[in-house]
Amino acid sequence: MSMLTPSGMGGKYRVTGNAYPRMRPPRRRGKFIAVLIAAVVVLGLFGWGALQLYHVFRGDDGSTKASSAPQDRPSCAPAPTPAHTGKPVPLPQPAQVTIGVYNATTRGGLAKSTADQLASRGFKVAKFGNAPDPYDGKVTAAALVVAGPAGEAAAREAGTMVSGSQVKIDPHRKGSTVDVMIGNAFGKLATPAEAAQNRITAQNPPPAKPVCTTPGTDKGTGTSDKGTAKAAKKS
Repeated sequence: MSMLTPSGMGGKYRVTGNAYPRMRPPRRRGKFIAVLIAAVVVLGLFGWGALQLYHVFRGDDGSTKASSAPQDRPSCAPAPTPAHTGKPVPLPQPAQVTIGVYNATTRGGLAKSTADQLASRGFKVAKFGNAPDPYDGKVTAAALVVAGPAGEAAAREAGTMVSGSQVKIDPHRKGSTVDVMIGNAFGKLATPAEAAQNRITAQNPPPAKPVCTTPGTDKGTGTSDKGTAKAAKKS
């Protein structure tokens, strides 16, 4: 029996040639490749997680939402206001002001009674009734006077009739008609002496505050004739 004959073969088989036989199983390269791929995937996940943490600490989400988010934020622009010339801003006479009176409170009858009093003071009352949804129950001041840029002077004149009222200029609103939204703090109209004092303040308005609008929101007050069934509830 040759020295190259493996033990246990009893000399039945002989190994010939000049190469030794392979006595161990072949290496499994497929398993090695699978482990390598898994390692690469794990490293990639760790890298992705680290990138997300980086964006979180920066204050953004690292996606296209960061670039589109500003489109959903309110955009603010200075409210239109007469230029400050050092002289009082002239206000129109009540007969030159067309208004709508709307009740934004839960108290009944305020729109009609207030509209009647304003009409007796010379204002042209075109409509009255319940406040539209954007203002109903949301006016905390005595009144909120809403107008477009063309109706700013008229809005300030109407605001003199309610002490503690606020004026809002909607840059998207057309025309010079004014809407008076009666708020929760409303008690009664100003006396003639109080209205005269309020007019002095209204003729010297403070610097305009920014008017903020959000994309998709209502660009107008959405008021309509409230002398209907809805107005009968509380106006």
